[in-house]
Amino acid sequence: MEEKTASFGIGQLIHHRLFNYRGVIFDVDPDFQGTEEWFEKNVEAGNPSKEEPWYHVLIDQDGRVAYVAERNLEADASTEPVEHPLLENFFTGFNGDHYKTRQTLN
Repeated sequence: MEEKTASFGIGQLIHHRLFNYRGVIFDVDPDFQGTEEWFEKNVEAGNPSKEEPWYHVLIDQDGRVAYVAERNLEADASTEPVEHPLLENFFTGFNGDHYKTRQTLN
């Protein structure tokens, strides 16, 4: 079994290569975890693989959440914070290049 390594981490600012939006990653899946129906309906651009890492992203100044394949993301060079109503659910602060994750007990 091949070990997968995510290129981006939780709290990291990203830019979507195809849809030109900024965001912050709040969760990572080692491979696609959605349904086949969702994949067929939503994945058109970039021809991503289900076998690569997929990221849950809070979209800046939008209020929506995206589920994005790694190949469609790149690091965001901006040092501006993201504006999203769910930020405080996942993060405690912004240090200029990434968000600090909220500590949770499971």
